[in-house]
Amino acid sequence: MGSCLCCIQKSESERLGDTLKQDPRAIELVQHIVDSFDIDGDYMEKIVSSFMQEMDKGLDHHGATVAMIPSYVVGRPTGNEKGNYLAMDLGGTNLRVCHVELLGDGKYELTQQKYVISEQLKRGEMRDLCDFMADCVNDFVSEHGDPHETLDLGFTFSFPILQSSIRSGVLKQWTKGFSCTHAVGKDTALLLQDAFQRKNLKVNVAAIVNDTVGTLMAHAYRHPNTELGVILGTGSNTCYYERVHQIVKFDRSQMSADDEMVVNMEWGAFDCERRILPFTIYDNKLNRESVNINEQLFEKMISGMYLGEITRNCILHLVDLGILFNGNSSHELNSQWRFETAYMSTIEADDSKDLAKTKHVLEDILDLPVSTTLFERQTIKSICHAVGRRSARLAACGIAGVLKHKGITDKLPQTDRIVAIDGSLFEFYPTYEANLRSAIRELLGEKMCQSIHFELSRDGSGLGASIIAMMASKQESSA
Repeated sequence: MGSCLCCIQKSESERLGDTLKQDPRAIELVQHIVDSFDIDGDYMEKIVSSFMQEMDKGLDHHGATVAMIPSYVVGRPTGNEKGNYLAMDLGGTNLRVCHVELLGDGKYELTQQKYVISEQLKRGEMRDLCDFMADCVNDFVSEHGDPHETLDLGFTFSFPILQSSIRSGVLKQWTKGFSCTHAVGKDTALLLQDAFQRKNLKVNVAAIVNDTVGTLMAHAYRHPNTELGVILGTGSNTCYYERVHQIVKFDRSQMSADDEMVVNMEWGAFDCERRILPFTIYDNKLNRESVNINEQLFEKMISGMYLGEITRNCILHLVDLGILFNGNSSHELNSQWRFETAYMSTIEADDSKDLAKTKHVLEDILDLPVSTTLFERQTIKSICHAVGRRSARLAACGIAGVLKHKGITDKLPQTDRIVAIDGSLFEFYPTYEANLRSAIRELLGEKMCQSIHFELSRDGSGLGASIIAMMASKQESSA
């Protein structure tokens, strides 16, 4: 259990006072910044209420701020399924191809290989990129599988798509440095399937997979009572099981009203109207200087991509006021995105008496031209803690909103409910899980909190994608 912020703030204030008794104004200004990131229980409840309203809008109609996208993944894995499947993940520097053998009883074996995607392929013809992916799958299957066996593949395609079925999705736009021609407006799965056919591969693109949905399914295969899949890493998003009759905007004529479908929330866009989230001047500065101004505002307050930049804005404000480093900075600290969230993790974990690791980050990595004082290092640690804690509390608001929406919090469940979480913030950031659980306890109460388990879920794009391919194949064969 992490210390509550008020206790940390008090101890920080005492240490700041001991170090800088001659300047109470400095202590007051630092404390004001730290306090600006605090969200009390009453305000968290207001955020949860607003979040649930936006969920309802997204389920009701297209074009809502929180998109609530039907994933077309219907039903839950039991953990008893068996079979051989492929998974492929495209979304960054590498292409990853996996073979997954589902063994039943929640067990599996996974073999994988990564292939480097050249800059030329990222910017060339989509046909060339698809042929490259087909060649990689061919190479992988030749080495690790049976080329004569027909395999279903789950394709994790981490770009904005308009999905019309579990196996089809039209590319809306490229991101992450990709700009292949003749791709936008086309069905990505169909283009890939055409490439497999050109190469005479016995591979069927069974599903296009969102990585958040994959996180949920990967964990649900091992633990069927998993209710949510959450990403708390470089980005942030959540998905959950929803009754089909609740998805008003979805054509459910071919389905039973009691069927469950995974809904991909795309919760990072919550409150882009700026009605409820407690933005600071440091958040506003980050947003103004971002490539997607006034978009993904919830994500910008939560995810690892942005926390370091928010902290950097706080530090530079104190530098400009002459409170830190005698008003000096460095090229590194002055450069956007150079204060990484990983530095925050190092600083938060630094429990040495003189904060030696914090000193290393500031003086050696960020190359500050002065020798930092203990007061300055304590100040930086206090800010890191405040920014990281706010992230966890906001994430808790979203999770609590989903649990309340599902009715899970109306009465104590007969079985424990699992929230599967993937991402570096949850896995590596000190005190993040403790702060997340503390906020859930404030919002839902002690007894309900004890029935909710946060568990690390890795490899949604590998194991999860293969499970979705398995479920898509089952849906097709039963249709």
